[in-house]
Amino acid sequence: MPAIREEKEERELLDLAPYAVKSRDSKGRRHAESPDPFRTCFERDRDRVIHCAAFRRLEAKTQVVVLPESDYPRTRLTHTLEVGQVARSIATALRLNEHFVEVLALAHDLGHPPFGHAGEDVLKRKMAAHGGFAHNRQGLRIVDVLEKRHPAYDGLNLSFETRESLLKHEAQDVPERAEFGVRRQAFLEAQVVDLADSTAYDHHDLDDGLREGAFAESDLEKLTLWRRARAAADKETPGLSGKMRIRRTTNALIGILIGDITLTSAAHLKEAGFRSADEARQAPSPTIGHSQEIAAEVAELEDFLFRSFYRHWRINRATSRAKRMVGELFDAFTANTTLLPPEFQARCEVDGAPRAVCDYIAGMTDRYCRDEHRSVLG
Repeated sequence: MPAIREEKEERELLDLAPYAVKSRDSKGRRHAESPDPFRTCFERDRDRVIHCAAFRRLEAKTQVVVLPESDYPRTRLTHTLEVGQVARSIATALRLNEHFVEVLALAHDLGHPPFGHAGEDVLKRKMAAHGGFAHNRQGLRIVDVLEKRHPAYDGLNLSFETRESLLKHEAQDVPERAEFGVRRQAFLEAQVVDLADSTAYDHHDLDDGLREGAFAESDLEKLTLWRRARAAADKETPGLSGKMRIRRTTNALIGILIGDITLTSAAHLKEAGFRSADEARQAPSPTIGHSQEIAAEVAELEDFLFRSFYRHWRINRATSRAKRMVGELFDAFTANTTLLPPEFQARCEVDGAPRAVCDYIAGMTDRYCRDEHRSVLG
């Protein structure tokens, strides 16, 4: 049998930059496995994430805000795919490990509960006295504990680098960090995914806000980034108006953001001259980022979205209903754990009722949460 995986690892040494993470340098997995003959460790991680139940549930989970019913809503899954597209575009231009970037993009939102930030806010409050809740920590818990894909161990048994990167911004004192040592800068690939995440949701929340009528195109005229994108769109496709002009402007906007991250980060990398992935992690600040000019324009856009979209009265109504459902379910299940499915009743014995209830609710889709609320509470 040809040594396909080994050939791929050799090509990484030739094709990737010195500061990119190399598959053959992985610290391995919690549970020892024989290397796959065809796939690198990060390709294997990617495939396990794609085939896990938590990934499939993203299709029916709210992205950031709870929107009114729509024929073509953005979900956690569509957002995840958009993050992957943005991240791969940047990573390949910077000669980073595309397969590592891809698995991080696909897995970065596995821990999100139903109803976007509304669900997370409730679980944070309910779990404050029981170890806390954050979707990044929950994502690691899913791939380490809650998924069951092998008779010999819990979890997906992902590589050390993938698991560490899922924690993202979590503080050094959270218990999950103990295994990974003193916090340093994230891998460059993880920094790319972090920026791709915010880039994707800035783009699609702008698009969703326009489509939902939370604000009008005229409201965007005050935004420097919008005016920059509109000028670029008009130059490329002059003479457009209406929805098509808006569509071309939003497309130009995300192109501007991706281009700025790529060029700015390339300049930072050239100046730093990192000779390895580990050396890049010793930098005093993140290396991947926007230029100061575009960063200021992005901050202006995000402030606008916060005021005009995330706090829109129609969004607030939907958010209020979602928070009520999640909170009432949490209280009902913790008060009477016999209402839980058997596998989560068993987890009560291992992790305590609050954590088991949190795991159950965090894994729900929006639709399943509504159904459970109706079933349990009438």
